[in-house]
Amino acid sequence: MIKTDNRITQLFERNEGSEKIMSLFLTAGYPDLEATVDLILGFEKNGAEMIELGMPFSDPLADGPTIQYSSNVAIEQGITMKKILHIVEQVREESNIPIILMGYINPVLRYGTEEFCKDAAEAGVDGLIIPDIPVEESKVLTDKVAKYDLPMIYLVAPNTSDERMRKIDQQSQGFVYCVSVTGVTGAREGDEIAQSVQRFIGRVKENVTKNPQMVGFGIKSHEDAQRIAADMDGFIVGSAVIDTIREHYLEEGWKDEVFAFVRSLKYGKE
Repeated sequence: MIKTDNRITQLFERNEGSEKIMSLFLTAGYPDLEATVDLILGFEKNGAEMIELGMPFSDPLADGPTIQYSSNVAIEQGITMKKILHIVEQVREESNIPIILMGYINPVLRYGTEEFCKDAAEAGVDGLIIPDIPVEESKVLTDKVAKYDLPMIYLVAPNTSDERMRKIDQQSQGFVYCVSVTGVTGAREGDEIAQSVQRFIGRVKENVTKNPQMVGFGIKSHEDAQRIAADMDGFIVGSAVIDTIREHYLEEGWKDEVFAFVRSLKYGKE
């Protein structure tokens, strides 16, 4: 059972549905190692209430071109699992924002599941999202995450059956990640999401009753977030943030441009 002093639990308890929680995804080591820490701290100051820190992997099956690009840049610049955990340690020197590591099982297996969970907990990580570990195969991690009080957060998607949504809800801790569209990560154009998300969210509300619900994939604006997350506890944005970093990186004042975008996601355009 997730501890009551876990930062994710505390965040949802503090919020009590009063506003939509904004979680931002950032690839660790992108656009460079030093900037990752500054960006996380800046995200928090500009409206983010939770961070999903991506662990770059060379075969990211759930990620679209944007996050694949950022992962490749981070890998080329020498990001490692140890360096990712050090990023968390650096953030913890200044912030208690909940941090969830999101990535794939291969690097975790290579690191060693026991050592990874121990080191992640000691660094200040609050939870794990491993998209290529379905609940049916989660025993590879369940004992270790329980030992080190690291909640596992599972995903549901429009093609998840009602029965499986209920199973995922029972095994997930912290919240359930609701993938708004089938397919990989990435901002969508037009009304692709709106057409499918309402039917999906209706089923989520019926079947996910134990955990808070966060919706992600395809959100690129405040208006998207407000519409798609209207019946959810919050929303998650990743590719649109990374696209903004990519657009402005190395320009004078590029971080200010990124933080202005973050504020616009949370509060609307200034």
